[in-house]
Amino acid sequence: MEQRNEERNKTIIEIPTENTRQNPISNFELITDQTVFSNHEFVNDLLDVKQIQQGLETKDLGQNIFLYDSLPSTQVIAKELAVDFAKEGTMVISEEQTSGKGRMSRSWHSPKGAGLWFSFLLRPDVSLNQAPQLTLLCAVACAQAIEEVSKVVVHIKWPNDIYVNGKKVCGILTELVTDRNQIQSVIIGVGINVNQTAFPEELAEKATSLRLEAGRKVDRTKLLQTFCRQFEKLYETYLSAGFTPIKLLWEGYAISIGKEITARTPQGTFYGTALGIDEDGILQLQLQDGSIKQIYSADIEVND
Repeated sequence: MEQRNEERNKTIIEIPTENTRQNPISNFELITDQTVFSNHEFVNDLLDVKQIQQGLETKDLGQNIFLYDSLPSTQVIAKELAVDFAKEGTMVISEEQTSGKGRMSRSWHSPKGAGLWFSFLLRPDVSLNQAPQLTLLCAVACAQAIEEVSKVVVHIKWPNDIYVNGKKVCGILTELVTDRNQIQSVIIGVGINVNQTAFPEELAEKATSLRLEAGRKVDRTKLLQTFCRQFEKLYETYLSAGFTPIKLLWEGYAISIGKEITARTPQGTFYGTALGIDEDGILQLQLQDGSIKQIYSADIEVND
């Protein structure tokens, strides 16, 4: 029998002892004065904590922000803050990531000033098996925010990639901090390609930006504020009403439901029809012999 906890798309981080903790702020410089960006390419679209928070319509998400000029990865700082008991909704943002990563340890291209690269932490009272639902919730919030601000139509490829016209515009990575098999915090990292006008050759056929798709520059601050509002609204619904309302919204954006797909998993490659997701967010794949295969973690390709 397959072991769900081993196959789900998440990383579990055990809480370290006091002796192994490091101050996340000591190694990287926080932005406190925007004049450090005087030569910045997107000088009129700088992220600023005060501007972000002045337009926030949230109780928790984004009310505590750490903004950096450059980081290896926002996930690294967010995880350190999580084990140091930072409040739920704490957010780490960087103008660039030099070692950004996505699902399955893949690198994520995160150029300075062109996108939104951020991580935030949650402290939900949920089981380990429920944690992947939050990834799908985040995908819905990203889709809603992108459509509202940029006016481009998006789709979600299971479990959490956001696509526009067949190219990826947003990725999500979820990691857990646990203690004795109990979730202490969930760290969600989001990367949105916002204002890039070109991509490296190896990404040009796979990736796009909201600017390229909308034909205009997109306000990163407004997009972040909108995401925070949408996510917190969905999160409150999830905590009070469960996953079903989120599941229905996710399926409304899903690009693969009812289509023939290829699912490349650690256990092998499977072909079949994507039926949707179950109440745990697991993809239900109907194989050619009519049996149902549950897909916990995979690369999904929609067959032409």
